[in-house]
Amino acid sequence: MKRFSMLCLVFGIILSVFAGCSSSNSNSSANTDQPDASASSESKQLTIGIDDKFAPMGFRDEKNEIVGFDIDYARAAAEQMGYEAVFQPIDWKTKESELNSGRIDLIWNGYTITDERKEKVLFTKPYLKNSQVVVTLADSEIAKLADLAGKVVGLQSLSSAADALDANEIKSQIKSVTEYADNVMALSDLKIGRTDAVVIDEVVARYYMSKEEGTFKILDESLAPEEYGIGVKKGNEALLNELQAALDKMNEDGTAAKISEKWFGEDKVLK
Repeated sequence: MKRFSMLCLVFGIILSVFAGCSSSNSNSSANTDQPDASASSESKQLTIGIDDKFAPMGFRDEKNEIVGFDIDYARAAAEQMGYEAVFQPIDWKTKESELNSGRIDLIWNGYTITDERKEKVLFTKPYLKNSQVVVTLADSEIAKLADLAGKVVGLQSLSSAADALDANEIKSQIKSVTEYADNVMALSDLKIGRTDAVVIDEVVARYYMSKEEGTFKILDESLAPEEYGIGVKKGNEALLNELQAALDKMNEDGTAAKISEKWFGEDKVLK
């Protein structure tokens, strides 16, 4: 009787082991038929560093949504490349550091091409012409660059406006220069009389003049002509070439012209 009980016990253990193996195999087979959620890949993204107060290139509208020429231009290029464009507002003073650290993939928001910046980043071909101009209040007695002598001038910190002013002989005759985090703050101080003039991108100045007619004027003499390009991290020639190919394609098929006409009323994109 004891022997029979022992045989039953052993037989039961064997059945239990086989049942467990069968269950394990069944689950393993079922898992191979289902996608592994952890293995699913996200869509390719391009993180684009912008100054979100740089109208009409990239800024926030009344709904706090990021819009502008460069926003539409970048989104179309990313789509052409098979990427999703993600816009990351950054402190413009640290734009190259943001790029080189890998926190952003591109600097793309009215980014002026200069020899100094070429030492830090790779640039696409220029896509838009611009110039640094001097803006004053419409009723100001300042009419030419020489009239800035003894005056307080505002500009965006570490911008190409600062470079243009530094390169002009009038800089030594200016009373003082006030630097701002963005152009909106600079123009606001101009309106209330804290500064006498602002050095600013022409494309930005004309946008704000169209929004506040009769408030500002632009001096006939400009400080420096310049061109905008897109900044890519040094060493990433693959991304640079891929991006430039997309921009060239947009020029060929008319996409770039349509975006320019939307924001400027004409095709201003360089071919």
